[in-house]
Amino acid sequence: MKLFGTDGIRGKVNRHPMTPETVIKVGMAAAKILKKDHGKNMVIIGKDTRISGYMIESALTAGICSMGMNVLLVGPIPTPGVAFLTRAMRLDAGVVISASHNPFEDNGIKFFGADGFKLPDELETEIEKLVLVDTFLAERPTGESIGKAFRLDDATGRYIEFIKSTIERGSNLEGLKVVVDCANGAAYKVTPTVLSELGAEVITINDHPDGTNINHGCGSTDLKSLKEKVLETGADVGVAHDGDADRTMFVDEKGREVDGDMVMAAWAVELQRQQRLNKETLVATVMTNLGVEHYLKRKQIKMIRTPVGDRYVVEEMRRGGYNLGGEQSGHIIFFDYNTTGDGPITALQLLYLMKKKDRPLSELVSDIFLYPQVLKSIKVKNKEIIQKPELIKVIRDAEDRLDGEGRVLVRPSGTEPKIRVMVEGQDREKIEEIAETISDTITKMDGAG
Repeated sequence: MKLFGTDGIRGKVNRHPMTPETVIKVGMAAAKILKKDHGKNMVIIGKDTRISGYMIESALTAGICSMGMNVLLVGPIPTPGVAFLTRAMRLDAGVVISASHNPFEDNGIKFFGADGFKLPDELETEIEKLVLVDTFLAERPTGESIGKAFRLDDATGRYIEFIKSTIERGSNLEGLKVVVDCANGAAYKVTPTVLSELGAEVITINDHPDGTNINHGCGSTDLKSLKEKVLETGADVGVAHDGDADRTMFVDEKGREVDGDMVMAAWAVELQRQQRLNKETLVATVMTNLGVEHYLKRKQIKMIRTPVGDRYVVEEMRRGGYNLGGEQSGHIIFFDYNTTGDGPITALQLLYLMKKKDRPLSELVSDIFLYPQVLKSIKVKNKEIIQKPELIKVIRDAEDRLDGEGRVLVRPSGTEPKIRVMVEGQDREKIEEIAETISDTITKMDGAG
């Protein structure tokens, strides 16, 4: 049994591993690993707006407290808010209950260490091993040694003030009209409050979570309603988060999508101009568009690629001493501010850049030419088919057809039962045909068992 994927534990609620009984043991195992002989022994727990968050939060709290650690409950808050509070309050660990961009039926658990970074693989493996055995249960404390649970009422306010502190004192966003799509998720209060307190005119959509509407036809994975609202209201920019707000996508004043690739590129150039881009390098993933790499090269900025997943981007950034990285999907990581992708900070920083330069978003990214790219997600029963010779041959044939003028990437999702297909090249018709061929092959092979 493997509990942890590329982004913590995730699955359908009330199906293994996201059952109350398993979550209690996860909490117990984590407390056993993380508990110290001194100090606060305090774990902060935040969540997004899923209806199952209450159940998972209660089970996790019970497990942690039963092993003698204390819990600080903060309710709905973006994932980066938990990372920030864990560091700022000098706590022992942080936990986020969220399945990010997944539908509301799913939920997940992500752990952060005292430094605000996601727990390393070794500690996750130790937790996983303990969950599988019952021997450590006999070591549970009794009496006054069990943990307590507390509630922190001003967590969101603390995080909002931190976000605002990332731009120069005295600066504002006056004159900007912004549409914010909150995805009915964790940032439904945070981002609109930050931007409006800094003087922007803010129009919010999908900001009434009911426990079941998170990510449903909205947010960073579905920009249709945001594009329509930007054009309808004549807004300068649209901002969209996912359910836990660790990512942000944008729509310019013309209703066109501006993804994480373009944001990273624009930000990298600005940081280099300020001599703040460490080692003149951006860390991105294999999904980042080839056009970004070529654009940065012209600006004398290097780009390093990692496997897909913000965990791998962060690992490379820490290893190499870089301070900017991210993903096409809108995870932007800027170590000068936070230890993980921070959607509200990404939104504020890009709007601040627009205000400083007095330029619309379309102009800020106008000289970044992206290659046409086709992305497909194929639901499968068995992700292992990706290793079969028949599929490998189809992929090689596709690469031969592109003849060095594009890329093919086929990979299993780290968070869902899907295989992702990305084909990139200069000829859109050709890459669409190639993507369709690969997708059909995967579907047939999966159906054949």
